[in-house]
Amino acid sequence: MTTLVIGSGLIGSQIARILVERGERPVLMDHAAQPQAIGQIVALDKVTLVPGDVLRPLSIVDVLRTHGITKIVHTAAYPLLTLGAQREPYAAINLNIMGTVNVLEAARVTGLKRVVVSSSSVLNHYLEGGADDGNFGKEEAFPRPTTFYSATKQAVESIGLNYAKWCGIEFAGLRYGAAFGPWSGAGGGGPSNIVREAIRNALAGKEAVVPPGAMEWVYSKDAARGSVMALDAKDLGSRVFNITMGALTTPSEMAEAISAAVPGARCKFEAPAGTGVSLSNRAEHADLSRSKRYLGYAPEFPLRDAVKDQVEWMRRNMG
Repeated sequence: MTTLVIGSGLIGSQIARILVERGERPVLMDHAAQPQAIGQIVALDKVTLVPGDVLRPLSIVDVLRTHGITKIVHTAAYPLLTLGAQREPYAAINLNIMGTVNVLEAARVTGLKRVVVSSSSVLNHYLEGGADDGNFGKEEAFPRPTTFYSATKQAVESIGLNYAKWCGIEFAGLRYGAAFGPWSGAGGGGPSNIVREAIRNALAGKEAVVPPGAMEWVYSKDAARGSVMALDAKDLGSRVFNITMGALTTPSEMAEAISAAVPGARCKFEAPAGTGVSLSNRAEHADLSRSKRYLGYAPEFPLRDAVKDQVEWMRRNMG
């Protein structure tokens, strides 16, 4: 059994680490891999790193056939997620939607069944509409995404569900919360970079900037563990799963977590320049009951433990 991890960044590298720790040698496919950053998470001699582009379907098929792939987890997305999509909508739409279609189609034509795809908890937050109470005959029956990134993730889920219904693909879409965690390379979403920069400043004795609104986070190690659970589940039972901390984090709670991990840290509450659209502020958190029932997922890193773990990692690797 060989797993293909598409995208070897913040979450993909952690998925590879888990697979290696249990004795597998995963194949990591990335258009612009960052070996130095990946090597800080998982030993490079324990994985097979190959070039590939989800916008070139034949390159995916070639990897599947060359390496005898039996399962896929697809984490690649347009850089900076919500921020990147707002700045470059066409490129983000092309990569996020057509890239995922190409992965699903490659699985279909090669007879591969299990495909786990990264969706996002933006679909739990960045919505409007739904005023017609689900009446299919009315125009506003369905909530609609309010950003380009959330619109691509809604499309990805819908397309994946149809591949499951009509083509026999064992599709799972995972709605990760705003992810942060160990990663020294480029990329990642706006929120993950905000947390990394806040911790970096705290460690340097500077003021840490904390987002001013409540956020729903997930630690990258938990996101990866949930992804592996979706790869392993004998019967998915459902197709779309929330993978988050299962709680909203207030600005004060994030500041307290940073101060607990970095004694004496000073924090201020403001949205870093240009990041406002990527920062959600809603009163509800995701329901994890379906993820627990079908995948066995429950977060192992609540906020304080997650921040402490990242602080310790950054002290070792980014000092």
